[in-house]
Parts: sequence; structure tokens; C-alpha cells
Amino acid sequence: MKPSKRLASAPSCRVLSATSATRCRQRRRSTDAASGFTLLEVMIAFLISGLALGVLFQSGMNSLQSIQTAARYEEALARARSRLATAVHGAPMSPGELEGDDGGGYHWRVRIAPESSTAVRPYGMRGAGRPTWVAVGLYSISVWVSWSDHASKAGPRREVRLDTQHIESTAK
Repeated sequence: MKPSKRLASAPSCRVLSATSATRCRQRRRSTDAASGFTLLEVMIAFLISGLALGVLFQSGMNSLQSIQTAARYEEALARARSRLATAVHGAPMSPGELEGDDGGGYHWRVRIAPESSTAVRPYGMRGAGRPTWVAVGLYSISVWVSWSDHASKAGPRREVRLDTQHIESTAK
């Protein structure tokens, strides 16, 4: 029979008296406790890692929601620019309000209001076809595009607003 090898970490105790036996048991307990993790330590480690993963997941979801909101703002801004270009260059200015549904959950509204008007004499034009006076009007144009963040109408309404002024002239 071969002699058994003892592990280096296991304390060897020869019992000589009661006090040495107590010391030997205390050494065994301290080496047993230091040799691994207790169940409580493992559970606390899992709890901390679970909380960290929850916070990480929540911040990832907030980031995705912010990206989606920014994309919706960009889309609304492009639609508002298009409506503003149509209002300025599409037809002669006529004061009033127009509104409608733009699709994709977007709603638009355009308001054209006269600011001031005057008549001016054209400079540099000569000849019989030259108008004597030209009526010039300054118009204020506002475009709103609004949408809801959620598919339902219960979500908060967001909007983009563009304002400009435009001069339009007509010969008298």
C-alpha cells in the first residue's frame, strides 16, 4: 500500500493536549473558510451583477429611444422645409391657413399673414412697358409639422416650426 499524500494546504495536527487540539480545529476552520466562497458571497455577487445588467439594459433602451426621437425630428424638419418651399414658390401669396395630414403620423399646418405693403417705383426700367408703380407686400409664413411619439394618440405631441418672411410684388 502506498502512503497517501497530503495536500499542502491541509494542516497536519498531532494532538498532544486539549489546547493544541482546539488550535488545530481553529486552523482547519480558517483554511476551510479561505479555500472557497460561501453561498452568501456568491448570491451577493449574482445580485450585484444582475443590478449592473439591469442598469446597462435600461441605458441601452433609453439610447435607442433617443435615436428614434431624433430621427422623427429630422423627418419632420424635412417635411416642414418642403411645405415652406411650396408655400413660398408654389403659387402667389394669399393670406390664410392651410392644414392637412402628411402620412406617417405627421400633421402639417401653414399660415400666411401679410405684414406690410407699399408701392414703389421701379428703378432702372425704361420704355413704354415700364409699370409706374409696383405694389410690394411683405408676408410672414409659418409652417408647423407635428406628430406623436407613440402609435396611439395618447402620447405627447411634438412639433417643428419654421418661420420666414417673403416679399412678393405685383404690377399695378
